[in-house]
Amino acid sequence: MKIILITGGQRSGKSRQAEELALSLSANPVYLATAHVWDDEFRERVRLHQQRRGPQWTNIEEERHLGQLKVEGRVVVIDCVTLWLTNLLTPPETTAETPPPLPDVRQTLEEAKAELDLFTKQNATFIFVTNEIGCGGVSPNALQRRFTDLQGWMNQYIAAKADEVFMMVSGIAIKIK
Repeated sequence: MKIILITGGQRSGKSRQAEELALSLSANPVYLATAHVWDDEFRERVRLHQQRRGPQWTNIEEERHLGQLKVEGRVVVIDCVTLWLTNLLTPPETTAETPPPLPDVRQTLEEAKAELDLFTKQNATFIFVTNEIGCGGVSPNALQRRFTDLQGWMNQYIAAKADEVFMMVSGIAIKIK
């Protein structure tokens, strides 16, 4: 089992880097999409990501329960931790018109850790893509502050388990660990 974490800001080249790395390690990698498609703009982003990948990819979509997936012996790009955590933090019935109640971040973090640990027990190479969202100011929005805490703590958890960690800056990968 090997864990690689690729982190960075929005549009820093994280997904492209993860995909290139996966293809250098396997002729037929797995792309695990964690996104919930909320609107047309996001649907277009998903379409562009899919278009960029070729037929050699096995595509899996799973918004919440990573631990149920069987990827033994494969190279897997998990894109991304941020969207996965968003799904865990918000009930499935949440819409723009019905925002979720303020969640218990510690409980969600423990659930995410347990799910991640179950998933990564398999003998596979896991390439996690995540976002560094805590580099800016403190949000006046309580839900956003809680999400930023959750994201930061989960990134630290994955980074501690990771064999390698890369930070993407303007399309350039910087090896941290």
